[in-house]
Amino acid sequence: MARKTFFSFHFKDDNSRAGVVRNSWVTQDRKAAGFFDSAEWEKVKKKKDSDIEKWIDGQLSGTSVTVVLIGQNTAGRKWINYEITSSHKKGNGLLGIYIHKIKNLDKKTSNKGRDPFKDWTFKKGDKVITYPVYNWVDDDGYKNMGDWIEKAAKAAGK
Repeated sequence: MARKTFFSFHFKDDNSRAGVVRNSWVTQDRKAAGFFDSAEWEKVKKKKDSDIEKWIDGQLSGTSVTVVLIGQNTAGRKWINYEITSSHKKGNGLLGIYIHKIKNLDKKTSNKGRDPFKDWTFKKGDKVITYPVYNWVDDDGYKNMGDWIEKAAKAAGK
């Protein structure tokens, strides 16, 4: 089943790595949100926090899964945190994918970042839930991301 999926990532550090993931996703005739050009992000980030939140909420609209692309400096970033917590509150399925082993435009990899989901205790009712985290390179993300997204959606009841 095709899922409209929101991709959360640190734009400045990981845009080219995220592009590798995005390109694999859209070539499989699926819809992605959270990917935008640098001019759009530069324009949005100059606005008030409430405007940025409203813009992110608009990007999340209609999505059933949020994929956090985890680079070296993803965890703890203000807007990544907002996207994660908003996705959880919205009831989206969530998962993380480490992308540090994907080469950037300079043909360089980066250090593994920490798991951003570790910053919270997520609950669904009284039950504590954990969100899965995969590695794009080691876990063959190109082949398996669709299955990961489908599992996350089903776990969220979507």
